Formats: sequence, C-alpha cells, structure tokens
Amino acid sequence: MKETYLGVDVSPLTYEGILTELRKRMANHQQSTIIAVNPEKVMTAQKDPQVKELINNSTFQIADGVGILLASKLQKGSIQSRVTGVDMMERLLKFAAEENHPVYFYGAKEEVVTKAISKIKDNFPSIKVAGYTNGYEKDEAALVQRIKDSGAEIIFVALGSPKQELWIKRNMNALNNVLVFQGVGGSFDVFSGMVKRAPASFRKLGIEWLYRLLSDPKRIKRQMNLPKFLLKVIFNRK
Repeated sequence: MKETYLGVDVSPLTYEGILTELRKRMANHQQSTIIAVNPEKVMTAQKDPQVKELINNSTFQIADGVGILLASKLQKGSIQSRVTGVDMMERLLKFAAEENHPVYFYGAKEEVVTKAISKIKDNFPSIKVAGYTNGYEKDEAALVQRIKDSGAEIIFVALGSPKQELWIKRNMNALNNVLVFQGVGGSFDVFSGMVKRAPASFRKLGIEWLYRLLSDPKRIKRQMNLPKFLLKVIFNRK
C-alpha cells in the first residue's frame, strides 16, 4: 500500500519488490512507469498540480531521498530503505541483460549517452541495446517511430524532471511495445563517468545531499527543501 506525504504518493517497495511486480506486469503486457520522489519534488508538487498528477499517476514512485525515509519514520510508515533513481536504473539494466529485454536510451548530450552506453555494455555484456537518441532531437514524432521500430521494451528518459515525465505521458500510448519507462534525470552522466557519485560511505548513511552540497555550495537553496519538507510533514501529521 502506498504512503502519502503532502498529497504525493510514494511506493514502499524495495528494488526486489519493484522487479517482482514488473515481471508480472510485463508478462501481462502492462506498461509501467517509474518516477523518483524526493523532498524537492514533493515541494514542487505543492505549487504545481501537474507535477503532483505526474507523480501520483505513475506505477512506482520510488523513495529517492533520505527525507522520504525520515518522513516515513515520522508517520510510522513502512519505507525501510531508499530506492534511488540511479540504482534502480542499474537494477533494471541487470534485469534487462539477464532476461533479454531490449533497452532504449533517450536524453543527455551525444557524448554523454554514447559513453554511458559503452560503459553499460562493459558491465552487462549480454544487454541488448535497441537504440539511443540524444536529448536534442527536435522531431518527436520521428523519435517515437524510431523507438517503436527498435523493438525496445524498456526505455530510460534523461531529460530532467518534469520534462522527462511529460514526454513519457505524451508518448506512452503510441509506444505500446515499451513496457517499462523510467525518468532518470542525470543518471546518464553518472553511468558515463562524467559525474562522480558520492562515496559509498555517504550513500550508506543516506547523506549524498551533503556530499553534493559540499561539492557545489550553490545547491544550498535546493537543499533547503529538505528541512521545509520535514517541517510540513510534522505539522501535517494527524
């Protein structure tokens, strides 16, 4: 059962739980969408009904942010661990390689997406890459046709949020061969090696946000969404 924070749904499933559900849905030819939810996105949803609708209409809203985990504890919820967007993508890549689901990559700069695919192939040699398109394609109809013709069953869309979720919403029905859609933000940058993830010690403690802040102090305005979110959750508790 999904948990709700300030009107925004979050799935309590783990990586394994999501993959189990995806297998069932794919076997029944049901399309699924995966969206990462963090305090910044929840706060944006307070001001933008369209963002809230995009999140709540997704199949899986993953708890990508320590703030969501803390909020669940405050409300005595069942979210025990984070499910980050980049790690969910890695699990899906492994799943696709092992179970022979063709994958498509859309978004980011040409050099980023090609380098990411090269490194992904090194890590998952059996993966079937159906195709890719960088994030500067102007002809959306041609792109959709290209993805259809590719035979892709899983697509990763890296356009930033909410642009990537809006793209998925517009084109899901036309892409009836694609069964899993994940908006992955800057994950191609991570897989390409062009952006370094926080050290494992920071990730284990759930303080990647602190590492990013120390690396880029200009993020302070965005990071202020975390205390604002937690305060709102505390004062909105029943």
